[in-house]
Amino acid sequence: MILHDLMHTAINKRASDIHLKTDNPPIFRIDGSLVREDAPKLTESNIMEMLASIARPTDIEKYKKVMELDLSYMLEDIARFRVNVCRDDGDTRIVLRIIPMQIKTIDELGLPEVLRKISQNVNGLVLVTGVTGSGKSTSLAAMIDEINSTRPVHIVTIEDPLEFLHKDKTAVITQREVGHDTLSFANALRGALRQDPDVILIGEMRDAETVRTALASAETGHLVFSTLHTVDAVETLNRIMDFFEPHQQTQIRKQLASVLRAVISQRLLPLKEGVGRTVAAEVLIGNRTVREFIEQGRSFKEITKLIEEGMEQYGMQSFDQALFDLWKSGKISAQVALNNSTSPRDLKLRMQGMRTA
Repeated sequence: MILHDLMHTAINKRASDIHLKTDNPPIFRIDGSLVREDAPKLTESNIMEMLASIARPTDIEKYKKVMELDLSYMLEDIARFRVNVCRDDGDTRIVLRIIPMQIKTIDELGLPEVLRKISQNVNGLVLVTGVTGSGKSTSLAAMIDEINSTRPVHIVTIEDPLEFLHKDKTAVITQREVGHDTLSFANALRGALRQDPDVILIGEMRDAETVRTALASAETGHLVFSTLHTVDAVETLNRIMDFFEPHQQTQIRKQLASVLRAVISQRLLPLKEGVGRTVAAEVLIGNRTVREFIEQGRSFKEITKLIEEGMEQYGMQSFDQALFDLWKSGKISAQVALNNSTSPRDLKLRMQGMRTA
């Protein structure tokens, strides 16, 4: 079995991921569900041959030593793949995430229009959050492409590994891959500040040092984008605080309050008709009220109320508001909306009111 043929098949079937595991046929993730291919079961030898077809010899040596490997691979001019290799009960397992070569726009992704306005910020911190597979990288790429298309600035991206490849348009772009172009996020971030950047994208904020440097970069006049594996704005703000010791949190709150421009949290939901998924996004805008709220150390649980109150004036949007709009437009079913709701009872009453109006 040739991996390149398998990649083409996965793309044709609209898969988002490929799983290669011993004693199983290749497995695709399609519209959120795992589907086994009608193909022979893979052996350890098969999987190592596939790995050798996409990895450098030095990568394979590294994998044999540390039993973990992350890399990226380009299939002709069709797609890129984010590849993770690990050990699974003594055998090699590979998971490949498919990354399209074409970067979709904010409109094509069906993202809230306010994301275009968020992209126009000249400084501050913008966070895109969600669970694995929620489309964070795709949304970030759309926002970076918006800047690339409209502003004569220098954009530096730091990723592990590189995902979407951007070509210079109005902007100039430098893309650096951890492990290939730099040793670490922290090193690359420090270096980026000496490269005359206007916009910095950090693939993920994984530790206190990266968070601290990101905040400092935003404070010094740069527009910083990054991601966190959090489900909503409340969890995102709590996660940032949790990176730091209690005696450090007052200062971090002040920094965060001064630089936060937006938190965009998203989920992918199955469409009501046909195949595919659509995005539901919660959007928190860092207006004066939100900044004061963060700096004063109030409970982040009250953030949802601020989001709901800021919809008309600031373009904020709660998950339940997004779900209601998607249901109202016929994109998702009532059950999908209620299953993903923060307050199912309130959403159900609102939907019933719509039906009787």
